[in-house]
Amino acid sequence: MNQPDILQEVDLHKLKVTDTFLGQYQRLVRDVVIPYQWDALNDRITEADPSHAIENFEIAAGRKDGEFYGMVFQDSDVAKWLEAVAWSLCQKPDAELEKTADEVIELVEAAQCEDGYLNTYFTVKEPELRWTNLAECHELYCAGHMIEAGVAFFQATGKRRLLDVVCRLADHIDSVFGPGENLLHGYPGHPEIELALMRLYEVTDNQRYLNLVNYFVEERGTQPHFYDIEYEKRGRTSHWNIHGPAWMVKDKAYSQAHEPLALQQTAVGHAVRFVYLMAGVAHLARLHKDEEKRQTCLRLWDNMVQRQMYITGGIGSQSSGEAFSSDYDLPNDTVYAESCASIGLMMYARRMLQMEADSRFADVMERALYNTVLGGMALDGKHFFYVNPLEVHPKTLALNHIYDHVKPVRQRWFGCACCPPNIARVMTSLGHYIYTPQPDALYVHLYVGNEMEVPVGDKALRLKISGDYPWHEQVEITVTSPQAVKHTIALRLPDWCDNPRILLNGEANVGDVRKGYLHIHREWREGDRIALTLPMPVRRVYGNPLLRHVAGKVAVQRGPLVYCLEEADNGAQLHNLWLPKESAFSVIHGKGIFAHKLLIQADGLRMASESAEQQPLYHYDKSPVKAEPKKLTFIPWFSWANRGEGEMRIWVNGE
Repeated sequence: MNQPDILQEVDLHKLKVTDTFLGQYQRLVRDVVIPYQWDALNDRITEADPSHAIENFEIAAGRKDGEFYGMVFQDSDVAKWLEAVAWSLCQKPDAELEKTADEVIELVEAAQCEDGYLNTYFTVKEPELRWTNLAECHELYCAGHMIEAGVAFFQATGKRRLLDVVCRLADHIDSVFGPGENLLHGYPGHPEIELALMRLYEVTDNQRYLNLVNYFVEERGTQPHFYDIEYEKRGRTSHWNIHGPAWMVKDKAYSQAHEPLALQQTAVGHAVRFVYLMAGVAHLARLHKDEEKRQTCLRLWDNMVQRQMYITGGIGSQSSGEAFSSDYDLPNDTVYAESCASIGLMMYARRMLQMEADSRFADVMERALYNTVLGGMALDGKHFFYVNPLEVHPKTLALNHIYDHVKPVRQRWFGCACCPPNIARVMTSLGHYIYTPQPDALYVHLYVGNEMEVPVGDKALRLKISGDYPWHEQVEITVTSPQAVKHTIALRLPDWCDNPRILLNGEANVGDVRKGYLHIHREWREGDRIALTLPMPVRRVYGNPLLRHVAGKVAVQRGPLVYCLEEADNGAQLHNLWLPKESAFSVIHGKGIFAHKLLIQADGLRMASESAEQQPLYHYDKSPVKAEPKKLTFIPWFSWANRGEGEMRIWVNGE
């Protein structure tokens, strides 16, 4: 087992989220989402797309007859569900849920082949084609998710059964891939195995797993190209023909395999693949102390965040390939911004923070969490977004096929159901994102209410964070350690906050600021109290002049939350609303589904015209509209589409 300073994460058994806001989401996941998704995996939700994922494992294990059903990566939904269960058990033990998970793990073990191979699609449907189509067929991706589940279940329960399964799987993969003459010189089309093997290395200390990650990363994009070699070897057949034969093989940038990673300059291709890959590379760079990989991580992070990220923390601007486009190409209505991509962005940010405590990574992590990740799930825990638009006009969606990927309301489930269990696992493992414990300091990234304990030498530092973040500006951190502990607590100063104020036991001017964190070093004693005031004025946000889709528009943000207009409050034709520069904002308490949330109002204008449908399509010389006063109501964007179908937009006409 590695040392705690290498793990650099809080033991979730010793962290309890008490936050009135995100704690509610954790309870929702535990009480509603996990049981609901269990029903979905077992095809018990009649109005949702069938999953068949559990039955696939039963068929592979020889427990029943049948044919494989679903996507080639269907196994990953079961793995992510198991991981969500594991982290949930850390928060609240549940004997019945743990028993169900144990039975699933027994089933997974029964489906594993004698040589360690584990994948129900190939075991049931095409056993002779194992490892013949890495570019398209997700074997290493599915393996990665199951490895993450095995690590999580071991850390949560101490049980080794699934960990042993995934170690045998990882050993099998290590026997298949590598530089040796009789090994495959390949790497995954969909990255995920990289970050998973790094997690496995941390809990097993098996150097072979770290070396295998390094091989996959170093081999990626080299010539002659492995995807071409295996394509010819299997007789030029392809699994996916959505955009023509073998498009996934030919478009190598789609899977970040067009050139060696060290030469890549921009975030390209499928957005989820990109951030999963870079999360693994950042983890590898830290543990390998590899400066070239560190610089690659920084370079690609900067391009993604400074030129290709939405105000919501969404990434991947086009539906074709669920992919990045070009710098500054961020359309609001045809956007993809997959929920999984923002979850992967949080993973990437977390590993960058472990490598370098710089608040710019935590700022992005927070932006993704409080906007796109929360927005991916309805307030009832039973409906989900795959795609997260910044602007929606339902009447257009119904007939214009350029919007076929965009939904005006969240769905019960998906044929490709990667997002719902991904949201569940990130919400149950939230404690891993709040802090980064390092030997010299405890870094506090997110001001989520919680009680926690972290080892410092042979002692323990205990903290309690309280407040009503992100709605209110006061955050209190209280030391609850019974013993005095000498250590540094480093507090993130958010990028959206111009004038943070910090008092330690009532005194100001404590600590020093480095890379966006206030470092306070002292001997901490029980009752020590840090009071943070993070002023949250409503702020107008303007786009870079190169962002053509938001020219002449303004967005509204308060604290980390991006706000939007919705038809339910403001009527239809949101494109005819204006927010004048001189308008003042008022913050009001919401009601109904917005209870315990803050809304924003401002005096605006509606560009109105009588009998518009009877007027000509175009007018010469004189505008057909006149400005009328209109009270504008903005809601937190993550909560839109919880009141039925209607228009929505973040970017509003304004100065």
